Order: sequence, then C-alpha cells, then structure tokens
Amino acid sequence: MYKLGIDVGGTNTDAVLIDQTGRVYAEVKYPTSKDVYSGIMGAVQILLDRSGVDPALISRAMLGTTQCTNAIVERRGLAPVGVLRLGSPATLGIQPMTDWAEDLKATCADWAVIGGGYEYDGREIAPLDEKAAADFFRSLRGRVKAVAITGVFSNIRSDQELHAAEICREILGDSIHISLSHQIGSMGLIERENATILNAALFEVSHRFTEGFARSLADEGITNARIYLSQNDGTLMTMEQARRHPILTIACGPTNSIRGACCLSGQTDAIVMDVGGTTTDLGVVRAGFPRESSAAAVIGGVRTNFRMPDVLSIGLGGGSIVRKKADGAVTVGPDSVGYAITEEALVFGGHTITATDIAVRLGMAEVGNPALVSGLEESFARQAMAVITAMAEESLDAMKLSGSDVRVVLVGGGSIILPPVLAGASEVIKPTHFGVANAIGSAISKISGTSDSLADYQQIPREEAMAQAREKAIRLAVQAGAIPSTVEIVESEDIPLAYHPGNTCRIKVKAAGDLDESDSLPIHP
Repeated sequence: MYKLGIDVGGTNTDAVLIDQTGRVYAEVKYPTSKDVYSGIMGAVQILLDRSGVDPALISRAMLGTTQCTNAIVERRGLAPVGVLRLGSPATLGIQPMTDWAEDLKATCADWAVIGGGYEYDGREIAPLDEKAAADFFRSLRGRVKAVAITGVFSNIRSDQELHAAEICREILGDSIHISLSHQIGSMGLIERENATILNAALFEVSHRFTEGFARSLADEGITNARIYLSQNDGTLMTMEQARRHPILTIACGPTNSIRGACCLSGQTDAIVMDVGGTTTDLGVVRAGFPRESSAAAVIGGVRTNFRMPDVLSIGLGGGSIVRKKADGAVTVGPDSVGYAITEEALVFGGHTITATDIAVRLGMAEVGNPALVSGLEESFARQAMAVITAMAEESLDAMKLSGSDVRVVLVGGGSIILPPVLAGASEVIKPTHFGVANAIGSAISKISGTSDSLADYQQIPREEAMAQAREKAIRLAVQAGAIPSTVEIVESEDIPLAYHPGNTCRIKVKAAGDLDESDSLPIHP
C-alpha cells in the first residue's frame, strides 16, 4: 500500500508516493494551474505513469492547499455569514468586524450582540438571551448558509455557544454551517471572533475543494484512499474536520515543508528554509514540529488569534527577477516570473534574468541549458549572488532566538540558488528529495490534539492541572484518529497571566501520534 502526498504551491504542485517502508517511491513537480485542480491532477497522472503503481493500492491521500488563503485574500467564493456575539452588555462598545475592509465586511449578511458571556473564571456575565438569539436566527432565514457564534471567554466555558448552536439548528435546520469560536481561536475576543467569521465564510470553499479533490482522485482510479487535509500545525485533519474548520488549513504549505525537512534530514531542532519559485519561507523546528507564532495572525487584513506557524517569508525564490540599476547596484526580487519560469528564465530560452539563471551561470546548479546564460558577466552574477546570500542570512538572523549558530535545512526546488555556507549557520543541510519536501511533509504528517485552558494554581496544584491538560490533549489526538500507543506530548507550556486575579496561568499542551492505518476507519466520499 502507498501514501500519496500533494502540496499546492504558488509556482509548482508537488506530489510524492511513499511506500510502506517510508521510502519515497516516486516524485513529481508540476506547474500549478489557475484552477488548482488541473495542476493537481496533472501531477497525479504523471506520478502514476512514472511509478507504474496500481491506483487501487493507494490507501491514503493527503493534500496541502492554498485555497482558503486565496479565497480570503482575493475575496472570492466567500459565503454570506450571520454573526452572533454573546456579550451584551459587556462588549457593546466595539461592534463585530469594526476594523475590516469594506469589501470583506460585505460577507456579513447581518450581525447582533445579545446577552451572554462569561468571566475569565467561568462565572456568567449575563445569561444567554435565548429569545434574542432565536429572533436573530429567524431573521437569517433564506439569507445565509453559515453562522458564526462567539461568546466572551467561551474558550474557558463553552456552554452558551453550544446552546446558541442548538437554537440555531432548531430554526435554520441541520444543513446550516455553524462556526463556534471556542473550537477555533484562543484568548482575545475580537481576534477569536474574526477567525470564527472567516471560518464560516470559507464554508462553501472548503466543500468545493474537498469534494473536488475526492472526485478528481476517483477519476484517476484512486478509490480506496482515505483523504486527509494538512493543518497549519504540521498535522492532519479529516475531510469532515476540514469542512468544519477550513481556516486551520491556512499556512499549511510552510508547515508541510518543515515536517518534510525533518523527515528527510533527521533533524528535530533546526531552522528550515523552504525556497520556492517566488518566496522563501523560514520556520523553526522544535521537537520535530513547527514553532507556533505568539503574535496575532493577519489574514487578508484581518487580525486573528487561531494557531499559526511562526514563519517568515521573504521575496526570494528561483524565479525572482534580477536587475542591474543605472547606478550599478543589483536587485533581486521581490517580483518573480513564478510558474512561468520554464518560459521566462534565460536557461529555458526566455528573456528574463532570474535567480536560477545566476545560480546556473556560477556553476551552482544544472538546470535548463547553461549555454544560454554564458553571456552574463561573471562579475554581475557574483553581485547578484551576494545580494541573494545577504537576503538569506538576514532572514536567518531574524528567526534565531540567540546569537549562536544553528543548523539550517534547505528544501524546496528553489534552494539551488543558495550557497552551501551561510553566516549564522553551524551547518547547512540539503537532503535527498529536497525539492518535494512539502509533499513529503504532507504524506508523513501525524494526527494531533491540543488542550488550551486556564488554571488558577491557588485552586488546583500545578502538576494536577498539567496532568489534566496532557490527558485531554492525548484523548483529543486519539479521537482524531491517532494510534493510542504512538501518541506523545510534543509541546507543553504554562504562561502566567499577570492581568488575572490569583495565580492564573494559561496551560497549552499538544499531543501527536501516528495515523491509524486500520481498515475500520471510514472512507470519505
């Protein structure tokens, strides 16, 4: 049996087949198409042709996609949403979506703030106003297919959100998509509400790409595969989970690369530099998983607080355009020829000087026809490479937590443009199959569960609170499909909250385990 891993990037769609021993059996890079699916299926078709593998022997298919990110940034395909906040009278001073751009705010069909919400310790600010909730949901009939419900401190106590969801289903029916903030975001009402609204707005987008992906695989004869989507914490989610929480797929590309880099290099603590055709993404690996960002994530101009990997992106890639200015200075990027590199770059017979052309001219890579860049002056090429190297080294310093040198793992098809030695790196590792590390990361990802809660150590001993959080994280991982015997704690922290009474800390624990391969699991359509 084989696993199929696919990652859709801005320039290329990468696909790999991994056999039962964990060996990369076949790999392919294929230009990403505007409709995404043509690129995916083109990659799958070539992969099957090259490998000769019977499609019926593929038991798992994992997809990392940029569909949700693109939908928000481009304001395309977003569903009308009804927005309900449980927070009157405490939160009437700030309306929902106050700082949103007008074109994105238009996704909200209507909103209301009604009685409800909790204090930080779970005490009610006000009881849920059931009548107001019912009246609001009745007003949405025929206007929306998705609803976002957010309550004050609902991540501490979710009773009111769950009750409001029950009222919503009674009035609008079981087909309504309901996004509950306690399942998506963490501390911070406005940011959590923003993430919940975006999640609801992505409802139809998630249905289209999950169903389309499953249907496309079936058209290629891949009918026995259970399908999973990559999350942005380096783990997997089922098709059903992806439909409920599509926003968690945002930024899964860099995390796939980080996980793939760990697998290929054997490094569990390092900085990964994933060089694509347009950008270079840098991420920190801790215990084999991406370091999570502590800052609010801004998506399409909207501040959110759901989990995001700590990734730095710079405008440097294999397709970055190289120019010489009138004063003799050389610039690289941030604009790129992107997926048109095989037509535009000099080594492929084009007329645009790219970073790849520079690498080929200096003998660092063998791509295309080296004779086509022989006319570039060596001094110009070395100037350009000095700029490329400086960009990489500056970004590396920005990701380090200390002045000490760190191991660096280079992956991505565009990594051919970087030199084998970088200032600030104790070692630069470029593993085998580096060009498809993102697809490999998608294919080998684990299943996780995360517990995020508050505890007052004056009320409960720290060790007891931590143990409860660990048990919950492990339970959630197993419920998501992890093999119980393989689940382990991969991240654990407690952070004192100075603005809370007592000795209150935020406890966050993440557990992860291997995907259950048993045939008892359901095959998603």
